Amino acid sequence: MIIESIFSSELPITNPVIKFLLILLIILFAPILLNRIKIPPLLGLIIAGAFVGPNGFDLIERDSGIILSGTAGLLYIMFLAGLEIDLQDFKKNRNKSLVFGMYTFMIPMTLGIISGLYLLNLSLISSVLLASMFASHTLIAYPLISKLGIGKNRAVNITVGGTLITDTLALLILAIIIGSTKGEVNTAFWLKLILSITTFALIIIFGFPRLGRWFFKKYSDNSSQYIFVLVLVFLGAALAELAGIEAIIGAFLVGISINSLIPHTSPLMNRVEFVGNSIFIPFFLIGVGMLVDFRVFFESWETIWVAFVMTTIAISAKWLAAFATQKTYKFTIDERRIIFGLSNAQAAATLAAVIIGYNTFLGFDDLGEPTRLLSGSILNGTIIMILITCTIASLEAQKGAKNIALAETVIDDINEEKETPERILIPVRNQETSDELINLSILLQSPKRKSSMYALSIINTDLQDSAAEMKAQKTLNKASETASATDHFLIELLRYDTNVEQGITGVIHENKITDLVLGLHEKQGMDDSFLGNLTEGLLSKSNTTTFIYKSHQPFDTHKRHLILVPPNAEKELGFPFWLVKVWNIARNTGARIIFYVAPETREYLADILKNYPIRVDFRAFPDWEELSNLNIHLKPDDNLIMVLSRKGTISYHTKLEQVPSLINTWLQHNSFILIYPNQPKFAGMDGMEMIHGSLIGPIERFDYTSRLINKLFRRK
Repeated sequence: MIIESIFSSELPITNPVIKFLLILLIILFAPILLNRIKIPPLLGLIIAGAFVGPNGFDLIERDSGIILSGTAGLLYIMFLAGLEIDLQDFKKNRNKSLVFGMYTFMIPMTLGIISGLYLLNLSLISSVLLASMFASHTLIAYPLISKLGIGKNRAVNITVGGTLITDTLALLILAIIIGSTKGEVNTAFWLKLILSITTFALIIIFGFPRLGRWFFKKYSDNSSQYIFVLVLVFLGAALAELAGIEAIIGAFLVGISINSLIPHTSPLMNRVEFVGNSIFIPFFLIGVGMLVDFRVFFESWETIWVAFVMTTIAISAKWLAAFATQKTYKFTIDERRIIFGLSNAQAAATLAAVIIGYNTFLGFDDLGEPTRLLSGSILNGTIIMILITCTIASLEAQKGAKNIALAETVIDDINEEKETPERILIPVRNQETSDELINLSILLQSPKRKSSMYALSIINTDLQDSAAEMKAQKTLNKASETASATDHFLIELLRYDTNVEQGITGVIHENKITDLVLGLHEKQGMDDSFLGNLTEGLLSKSNTTTFIYKSHQPFDTHKRHLILVPPNAEKELGFPFWLVKVWNIARNTGARIIFYVAPETREYLADILKNYPIRVDFRAFPDWEELSNLNIHLKPDDNLIMVLSRKGTISYHTKLEQVPSLINTWLQHNSFILIYPNQPKFAGMDGMEMIHGSLIGPIERFDYTSRLINKLFRRK
């Protein structure tokens, strides 16, 4: 019926229902069918677009709707690249990104100008524009690499950073050349360009994060937050065009600017990726395919020659840039494949440049024919170059990414051989606090490995209240929905018990829980009896790393996390277990961590930072007498994390008993997390401690802790 409707009507199809249905069928089946013959899904959509487009069977016209959706998809690719970049790794590798950016700009520019002048017989200005097309590239293979889970690999990070550099320079050359054809390149032109770009960058880098933090704190509706993100992306793109540069630069910069507001494990990030990978990006790839015209091979030898030269120069130049980067920094062959695969695809900026060049008239020749900055042969050659470079880029990126992902999986399996799986228990009492507790529990987990999560609701058996049971089950269902929005599975536990602490303790032992996340309602204060009962109850009967969380604002909107670590905390066996969770918070959110620590603890943490960098500052731990002035360190949007101790431990101090009054005094307008490290039970033999079935003495404790830290952090 559908097929009859398609072929019984005039082509291209104008019926919006049939047209949209056909596009959805392409998005659904093209990657599946072509993947059977080892063609990457991204390339499959481009090929499908070529067949159904105006240069193929002419089923679908590349009209304004396709162009609009494709533009959104292109901006989406650049936005996701900026959003998923690890800012710490980006800063760490910024010099390498700069070097690669110059390699991948200068080598194509040099080869492009030479080939334009001596192989294609173009003018100098046309040759420079042609070379700028070779220098730019589109991260068309980025979604493929991201799906394989290596989006934070150093080669990916460096390539994404270099893309910003080379595309900006290439598009600036385009603006200058077009300005020169109109006689506008003068002092006023340069001043206007510099001023507009600077203003644009400052607005996005400093204005957008503040605007985003305000909106996310004020509005928690899922749909509103997603639409707001789209508004920022297109607003940034529009501001970039107003500044005289390409919109893709604006989308990329928006992704970087709000990076810390959308953690990789958050429900919002899941929605952003899902809609982009399902709708917008496939539309862009299909739209690129519609530009491909296989008939140009048979039109003239000139078109074939131009396409051959352009494709050869583009591929060779990008390969040389990737090879030079590999040799400069001693990368692996697979990392070189990643760099080459990401940087070889010519699409977005290349299309913009060739279309603008083709539409720029320079005058008339001796025969009265109009002359253009770039000829029709260059336009057709560009389409062929796009198809071939996208094909090679997808294949190379997929090969390198699969090899790296496989190698990382093997290493992780070896490291995980004897590790105890992490199990997080979240007692939930009401829907108001359950969402924040679930989100915090997800942020505590390694970006690479998901822990088992349990939501617990306890019903008092003495009450026999059916309404209470229904409310408890509803709260558990809501918690499961929150977890599933981030692709995490939550195990629901409904327990009947006469005592809450006894119920939680029983679940901890029955399910071998390693971490406990407790919540305080926003309006609930803290008194001495709360921590006293907690210590005497849960902490004395179970050995878990316990987090007590009170939320004042959404966790993602915190600018900084201030962590008070008591002296000698590093000497306790529970130290690595809570520390790795703090590291996970930093890696998942990108927020700045400020440690208030003693000198000995700082040295310990500094060694960890060498191998596992995060955004961190160190400040001296205040004297115990100064804890009453804690508020002088806090700013709006700060979250305080206090590491507490149990009586009898090395880091315990009597001043910790003042924590409830300090919290009620200074933390009325700030979120906070209290951490009780897990403590192995004493075996009662000259300070020997029992842990994992073995006796550990005081002398061996430090070496054991060091080995445990390396083991835990490798899972990150």
